[in-house]
Amino acid sequence: MAQQPAKTKYRKKQKGNFKGLAKRGYLVSFGDYGMQALDRAWVTNGELQACRVAISRSFNRKGKVWIRVFTDKPISKKPAETRMGKGKVSVDEWVATIRPGVVLFEVGNVSREEAQKALRLAAAKLSFATRFVERVEVV
Repeated sequence: MAQQPAKTKYRKKQKGNFKGLAKRGYLVSFGDYGMQALDRAWVTNGELQACRVAISRSFNRKGKVWIRVFTDKPISKKPAETRMGKGKVSVDEWVATIRPGVVLFEVGNVSREEAQKALRLAAAKLSFATRFVERVEVV
């Protein structure tokens, strides 16, 4: 189940940069608990899917899960032992750019212990550091 945009303005993108912290999406908005990124990384749709499966299996058909990031950046990779040049190759995979502070997953309708256990299992599927966060009421 490859997550990718239905339509993009351009087929291929440049690498971009990872500078700065998350400008938006750093608060738990939908659920009661969340998983917040502490490092910068690219997350593939396979990693997101593995996290989602780990969380939903841990919950045993209860609770609700929100995925707050979407893989909208195309990444192209040249084959091994290929000479330089000859243009940019076709899209290999789709990734989401993660900056420190962004909330990746949110869970609700479960106890704090169940949420911590599920998000710890999901964090093991990722290649960067995360932390457990709770919803704070902003007035």
